Amino acid sequence: MMYLNHFGLKELPFSITPDTSFYFASRSYQEGLNTLLFAVISGEGFIKITGEVGTGKTLLCRKLMSSLGFSFKVAYVPNPYLEPKSLLMVLAQELGITLPTEVTQHALLNALTHGLLNFARNGIKVVVCLDEVQAMPIETLEALRLLSNLETEKRKLLQVVIFGQPELEDKLNHASIRQLKQRITFEYQLGRLSRDEMQYYLNHRLVIAGYQGGRMFGNAALALMYIKSKGIPRLVNILAHKALLATFGKGKHQVGIKEVFAAASDTKSIEPFWRKLHFHGLSFSVFLSLIASALLVYPQ
Repeated sequence: MMYLNHFGLKELPFSITPDTSFYFASRSYQEGLNTLLFAVISGEGFIKITGEVGTGKTLLCRKLMSSLGFSFKVAYVPNPYLEPKSLLMVLAQELGITLPTEVTQHALLNALTHGLLNFARNGIKVVVCLDEVQAMPIETLEALRLLSNLETEKRKLLQVVIFGQPELEDKLNHASIRQLKQRITFEYQLGRLSRDEMQYYLNHRLVIAGYQGGRMFGNAALALMYIKSKGIPRLVNILAHKALLATFGKGKHQVGIKEVFAAASDTKSIEPFWRKLHFHGLSFSVFLSLIASALLVYPQ
């Protein structure tokens, strides 16, 4: 990317790909990770993490997986659109369990059971992480619950961590899987970045990417970015990346409010600014007062 040399960067700081090397321990992220680690190490059966689109559920999932030691075997299932048999096959493949020649659902369950027992005998805990579970078919969730019934006299053979958007709660209220909901022993809802956290988040990612210069984002730019992104990390990344492009295009080295405004106007996932003002009955003078108030959060 052309702007890397311009800003003295080694890599793109605001990619939307979940990269644990850029993990930022905001209050919400750290509480979520602590909840996951405690629950998994304690050997709890089902753990649920929810959050709005773009709040970093997948990144948290990958951070959890990278934080677990050699005594854990992790199966990661990013695709929720699976029928029960397909889910069992994916789990077997992720765990390195040899499948029978005749792959019936009964044979799959037997193979998984023996494989999980072997892990338990060797002192290895098996953790299954499923992403975007709000889109998973009800019958597949029920098959997962039945699989989680497997246990020794001392502990479960399988722990399950489910990640999903808030509408996952509606799915879990379905009468046919109410037993699954009862088995969720730990849960946490990811929140957005606060205003201060967003500033630290931007600086953190820039430093990780190799930046060694002065302040990259001006006060007004930070204020508008928070208003437009609402503290959602994915939107912060998108706006910051586009704002850097705009700043580079002008030959500048500090992002101003005009560059953030241009970035927001170019992002379809963000409601057009003037339409939003009109919708809320806000005038331009009210907007300026909002920016002035927000600037107080970022003193020089």
